[in-house]
Amino acid sequence: MNIEVKIPSAGESITSGVLSIWHKKNGERVSRDELLFTLETDKVSQEVMAADSGILHTKVAEGEEVKIGQVVAEIEPAAEGAPVAAPPAPVEEKAPAPVVEAPKPAAPPATPTSAPKAPTSPQATQALATDSRATRKKLSPLRRKIATQLVMAQQTAAILTTFNECDMSAVMALRKELQEDFSKKHGVKLGFMSFFIKAVVDALQAIPSINSRMDGDELITNNAFDIGVAVGTERGLIVPVLKDCEKLSFAEIEASLAGFAVKAREGRISMEDLSGGVFTISNGGVYGSLLSTPILNPPQSGILGMHKIQERAVVVNGQIVARPMMYLALSYDHRVVDGKEAVTFLVRVKDCLENPARLLLGA
Repeated sequence: MNIEVKIPSAGESITSGVLSIWHKKNGERVSRDELLFTLETDKVSQEVMAADSGILHTKVAEGEEVKIGQVVAEIEPAAEGAPVAAPPAPVEEKAPAPVVEAPKPAAPPATPTSAPKAPTSPQATQALATDSRATRKKLSPLRRKIATQLVMAQQTAAILTTFNECDMSAVMALRKELQEDFSKKHGVKLGFMSFFIKAVVDALQAIPSINSRMDGDELITNNAFDIGVAVGTERGLIVPVLKDCEKLSFAEIEASLAGFAVKAREGRISMEDLSGGVFTISNGGVYGSLLSTPILNPPQSGILGMHKIQERAVVVNGQIVARPMMYLALSYDHRVVDGKEAVTFLVRVKDCLENPARLLLGA
């Protein structure tokens, strides 16, 4: 009896994906636990292994969208060394029969009323120009999901953004002072993101409404501090989540971030890595962004935008001095968060970053 190969579950919110690559072809012999195909979903890539050995008979082609639980192949049990029968040609690959036109009688000499020849037709010329100037391709599952999420966020939440600016002098000085010892002791560099994550956790603890979300006519306040960090990849934007950030040290945060970066480059981000998240931090500054209004990551009620550090003239103690400044942007759901709370939250983040010793000491 043939063994059915089904699309496995890829997370409770995922109902479909794209079978991007068959690593074993139709009619080939496969071994138990051998890689069969790669499934691309709107969040992750998932490799699916053979449940048993035998001859593979595929039912869908590469690049097709498939549903969770759909049967995409069968494995026919076959003894090792048994000859492999040639697989039947897939129906979808049969070429259509050529259409042979009957010869037409010779046409009389062209007159002003005769039909124009195809090569000089304006419509044909336009089609050729359009084809040579643009390329059409199907959106990837991840890009479709991103588009859907962004539109949903705009349509289902009352998004408002408040801004502030932060003097990064103290953080930069502290990093410079501690970097060598920190790297030797922990094997990772002390980056900016760990300071921001710690500052956000401090502010969430002080302003719990930012750590809440709407669920129908109910308000859910999260008691966990699982922070998502937006990361740009070749496939699109993903948001891995650091769990229980209030319990993590700076070194543990930096090590987790480094691990996510490696997984993202190698396409090994899992659903567990992306699940949960009560608040998101997005760093557009790494790409040179000076100011932006980040969009919420539903169903969260807040997202902090980091931006480029740039030396600007500021007034300190009555004197104009040059300081490394960063604009901060907090987008929030105004249905859940009042303006006073949002501004207080962002000021709290600013104060933590301008006095980073408080974060290191947990004060």
